Amino acid sequence: MLDADFFRRWMRATAASVDREAERLTALDSPIGDADHGSNLQRGFRDVVTALEKDAPDTPGAVLTLAGRRLISTVGGASGPLYGTLLRRTGKALADASEVGREQLAEALREGVDAVRTLGGAAPGDKTMIDALVPAVDALGESFAAARTAAEEGAEATTPLQARKGRASYLGERSIGHQDPGATSAALLVAALEEAADE
Repeated sequence: MLDADFFRRWMRATAASVDREAERLTALDSPIGDADHGSNLQRGFRDVVTALEKDAPDTPGAVLTLAGRRLISTVGGASGPLYGTLLRRTGKALADASEVGREQLAEALREGVDAVRTLGGAAPGDKTMIDALVPAVDALGESFAAARTAAEEGAEATTPLQARKGRASYLGERSIGHQDPGATSAALLVAALEEAADE
């Protein structure tokens, strides 16, 4: 079973991963976005870790709700609202349970992903974070490792796509040939789940 400490580890692992990969995320964002995806997420997840150390929420849902709120208030551009919505809605779906199973988390995360889809209007194949999140949630019932692989493969599969949503969509065919930075950071978030489970 997964308790509040697991979810704090997940957020810490995500922050560490975003720190390591910030330059790569920004490099991916340069040709098709605002060249700030890595630095924006880095600032946001550092703030999340600080907030969790200060407040120490005692349920999985409360950890994610707080993390989502901090991302919305600290991350500029579309990333803050999208990642904030993902975590807040997932936290809300977990409600007040003190522990949850992997299947429960998968169901809650699906609600979070659906909320992101509603907010951004994106579907699989539109070259967004949804391309990593949807297959990850589908695979999470199997294992954390399967979810990580599915997310990473989903992110890589955005390279040949033409963007239909987000800033990259303004480039039309010129967006083809670039891996989507949002899908790439979403894969980092999913990979951090496996790291948290292994700790």
